[in-house]
Amino acid sequence: MLVLRWIGIGVLVFLLAVGALFLRRALVARSGGIIRLSVRVSTMLDGRGWSPGFARFAETELRWYRMFSLSFGPKRVLTRRGLAVERRRLPEGQERLIMPADWVILRCVSHQAPVEIAMAKSTVTGFLSWLESAPPGAVSHLMLRD
Repeated sequence: MLVLRWIGIGVLVFLLAVGALFLRRALVARSGGIIRLSVRVSTMLDGRGWSPGFARFAETELRWYRMFSLSFGPKRVLTRRGLAVERRRLPEGQERLIMPADWVILRCVSHQAPVEIAMAKSTVTGFLSWLESAPPGAVSHLMLRD
């Protein structure tokens, strides 16, 4: 009987954690649309280090949230000022196994550090438009090379 009680408690904790993930995403999405976006958090091994998540465009920032995190704050923030797309490529090798077929990888450089992000081809258009639509006086660079 004691074993069944602990199994029940474990299932309840698991369901509460999954519910918290959905609630977090709903609260972040409430203030604007979100896009699916993966960020390469580690470059130690080729084709590895990708973390799935979602992002939301703010006025001058792209705020990225990890998919499986209970934190309400963004894990990474890309500011439009000083951000440039250096290169675009399709997933290669092991990346093709973890990403949908219609995704594109962009290598971006900024004043912080280089970062690789992956998103759907249809989302790339919106991202590039957001990047180019800097307010008057701000400098936005597109160094896109295929």
